[in-house]
Amino acid sequence: MSFRFTQYDMGQLKRGDIVQISLQGSAANVQLVDSSNFSNYKNGRNYRYTGGLAKKSPVNLQVPNSGHWYVTVDMRGLVGTVRSSVRVLPNALPELVERPLSSVPSLVQNRKYFIDEDKHEEVERTYDVFISHASEDKDEIVRPLAVALQSKGLKVWYDEFEMKIGDSLRRKIDKGLVNSRFGIVVLSRSFISKGWTNYELDGIITKSISGEQVILPIWHNITKKEVIEYSPSLADKLARNTAINTVEEIASEIYEVVNN
Repeated sequence: MSFRFTQYDMGQLKRGDIVQISLQGSAANVQLVDSSNFSNYKNGRNYRYTGGLAKKSPVNLQVPNSGHWYVTVDMRGLVGTVRSSVRVLPNALPELVERPLSSVPSLVQNRKYFIDEDKHEEVERTYDVFISHASEDKDEIVRPLAVALQSKGLKVWYDEFEMKIGDSLRRKIDKGLVNSRFGIVVLSRSFISKGWTNYELDGIITKSISGEQVILPIWHNITKKEVIEYSPSLADKLARNTAINTVEEIASEIYEVVNN
């Protein structure tokens, strides 16, 4: 050959992969070629390529077909010198697909009535949705969620309480849940720092005998590591996260499940 070139063996690439070539110095001829065309290129024969004269850096070239590919950089017809480097850009992660709430039918209590243990009689459920939370989260998440659910026509019960150490979280939640068709616990750093025991919350979220999930945890400004440290079994439950889902999205999904 009458010219010098720099070659990069890119190995096996998939159709749609993006190869990025960075140049330092002058313009250069940048080409992406498969194995057979790379052989023709080296030996001065006709060949096909993707690319061309690159006057700006970086250059992104898309792989047209799956196979073994090479990148060449040369200065044919050009003056000056150029340094180059190449990399394959990472592919986008798969789209995040959350399990629908409808995949956990035990989340919704479909029976219209429940047995009131205090009155020892059958009583009609008053609310569609019950929300348990720490008072610190009321302004940022709880009240907006309650308003969004109410605007959709659901009857929502949530307490303005701030529990103290020694109170029975399980009894409080249990009483609210039994009078509602759908239960929510807003998990946050404030919630788990109240001194409530893991046992009480685990007991109501996981039915010990049937293993059914009866409350939807909503993670708010809390990491999975923190949830695991607080309650390992709770971390595995179907949940929604305010870092991923908006209040309106959560409210809409709950509405659809309750009214299914």
